[in-house]
Amino acid sequence: MEDVKNPPPGMPRIVPMVSYEDLGAAAEWLCQAFGFRERLRYTAQDGTLSHVQLELADGLVMLGNPGGVYVNPRRLADTYPEVKRVFETGYVSDGLHVYVDDVAAHYEQARRAGATILTELEDTPFGDRHYRVEDPEGHRWMFAQHVRDVAPEDWGAESRTAV
Repeated sequence: MEDVKNPPPGMPRIVPMVSYEDLGAAAEWLCQAFGFRERLRYTAQDGTLSHVQLELADGLVMLGNPGGVYVNPRRLADTYPEVKRVFETGYVSDGLHVYVDDVAAHYEQARRAGATILTELEDTPFGDRHYRVEDPEGHRWMFAQHVRDVAPEDWGAESRTAV
């Protein structure tokens, strides 16, 4: 076997993957609202856009065209009252956390692009300033800027490994 790098050059070890019904529109919106830059786009032989990679600084997120039985979270919530209640309370099991250089400017850009703001900008006890937002298909994002260093013990956490 030839000597190849794993992961390949330019790829982080962990890359989140998010599915969108309208992959092209989602990629464009995420670039406009959140400041991502499209790095790669793959269109299948049948003409269907099936994969997009977006980058922001040294971070990467992959977008996929789910096909098949996928139901976007927003449409599911709009159809079923019990799912809608879960969305309204904010209890979801996943989301994406992204550090940006100027979270206040990022917040304004996302708001102007029509993002659904779930929480306003707030300072945290662990030294971040962040806000939460939902994209047009119902995926949850948190954007943050680290503004001060705080020892884990000073905000109630317990370090388990050396940093």
